[in-house]
Amino acid sequence: MKQSKLKRNGSLSLMLVLLFSVVLSACSGGNGANTTNNAQTGSEGTTGTTATTSGADLIKTAQVPAGSDLEKALNGEYKGKKVTMYGPFVDADEQKFNASIKAFEEATGIDIAYEGSKEFEATINVRVNGGNAPDIADFPQPGLLETFAKAGKVVDVSTFMDADYMKKQYKQSWLDMAQMPGADNKNITAGVWARSSVKSLVWYNKKAFNEAGYTIPKTWDEMMKLTEQIAADGDPAWSIGIESGAATGWPATDWVEDIMLRTTTPENYDKWVKGELPFTDPIVKNAVEKMSQIWFNKDYVYGGRSSIATTNFGDAIAPLFTNPPKAWLHRQAGFITSFIPEGVKPEDYDWFPFPSIDAQYGTPALISGDIYAMFNDRPEVRAVMEFFTTAESLQSWIKSGGVTPPMNGTPDDWFANEQERRMSEFVQTAKTIRFDGSDLMPGAVGAGTFWKGMTDYVSGTANLDQAMQEIQAGWKK
Repeated sequence: MKQSKLKRNGSLSLMLVLLFSVVLSACSGGNGANTTNNAQTGSEGTTGTTATTSGADLIKTAQVPAGSDLEKALNGEYKGKKVTMYGPFVDADEQKFNASIKAFEEATGIDIAYEGSKEFEATINVRVNGGNAPDIADFPQPGLLETFAKAGKVVDVSTFMDADYMKKQYKQSWLDMAQMPGADNKNITAGVWARSSVKSLVWYNKKAFNEAGYTIPKTWDEMMKLTEQIAADGDPAWSIGIESGAATGWPATDWVEDIMLRTTTPENYDKWVKGELPFTDPIVKNAVEKMSQIWFNKDYVYGGRSSIATTNFGDAIAPLFTNPPKAWLHRQAGFITSFIPEGVKPEDYDWFPFPSIDAQYGTPALISGDIYAMFNDRPEVRAVMEFFTTAESLQSWIKSGGVTPPMNGTPDDWFANEQERRMSEFVQTAKTIRFDGSDLMPGAVGAGTFWKGMTDYVSGTANLDQAMQEIQAGWKK
């Protein structure tokens, strides 16, 4: 995409004001006396609009590339067009996603027809290879997307998104992670990052935890002592579930990744993700054994080991909020707030970082993210992809909770609560930050044998050596 010189567009400003005012009115119930709309100049080649509405937070300057399809869409040029989208968002997440795009649809007249499926990882191959690819697909596993990029199925978004604009929207690490080998082995920009989540979090019932006199652990040893104390008090400390349809097993991979980051060097973690450090290596086996100290102790896990593989990941946090709690701790990413039982308020729960194990590696932040890839190249699809690069595309979702934006420039007061603002702060201050390992591995491993091998290990159908060999075999596929 070639960008023209800086310009202002009155009709575009009006459309942006409409778009973001709708977002604010949908997710802000305050009242105030002043309402102003100001057109502001963005960076070179962009137009920007800042809007404030009655009782609402100040909207950040929206950087819209001049001459782009997003600009044309906001001017109504693609009214009546339909863009299909397929992804793993279902239930609460699907509702939040649809709410986040509603204002864009109303402002542009473009219908983003989203279809969510719990079997996304298993069916996206069938749809793409069968000639029924959606216009846009949401990949929680970049490794799975990479297989389509290598096959030449994915549109290189750098062919219409300017590099300077993208650098203003994202930190370089996110842009680097979107680079994948194309059909000719030359890197392409395989998509745009549209949502992220902090994973290294342990959740608890704040009121009950404090009333019990428990103390937040800062090291693995302290966490194990807390786990033993809770067991001595008559309760299992942990509630754990890894069932997730065709994706069953992925929460177990998160535990292993967090422990890997805390028991070995970041360089070894990177080698492991690339397949240069095998699952059969003692370093990896040590991480799984650490996890097993908690998972396989019947006194430590609600329902015992046998319940882990059959408990849905979204349901696993609920036992923390019965009265009295049936369990006390739950390790999961920030999105789990979408699954906290109805009626539980943000002030009723909190989180602490998954603790350090070896002091020399500190307390790293494991993160994940959704990358949206484009399979059909039409102007209205380009417009939607460009919209997804803006923090405004997530504003209502950020304000309702359960998502951390990967884009730059999100105001602190957009976050739903203090817990979610602290998540962003945790990532910013962590000494080591790494992306979810299984999501970066090739799909045959990260969304295949890693999930299944950990499920087999947890359910007892494979011992540690057998499970690690089973997972490692995925690299040969």
